[in-house]
Amino acid sequence: MSVRHDGDMIRLEGACPVEEAETLAALLLAHPGVGVEWSGCTGLHTALVQVLLRLRPPLHGTCGDPFAARWLAPLLGPAADR
Repeated sequence: MSVRHDGDMIRLEGACPVEEAETLAALLLAHPGVGVEWSGCTGLHTALVQVLLRLRPPLHGTCGDPFAARWLAPLLGPAADR
């Protein structure tokens, strides 16, 4: 599983496929205000991008997916540690 909740943060790890979009949305809705740590993410499907754009969680770290780090991070807004 590439999307997991460890108690204080949602972590995106490895390749994050379309099948994880529903999991990400459910976790973000169940835990309002929780941050997403995405530096371990090596590939981010556009379905997860849509979830992040819609729910706007605080992002932590720099995404390990070069495209997402370069082009999507600015769209997703400022994070405390970027």
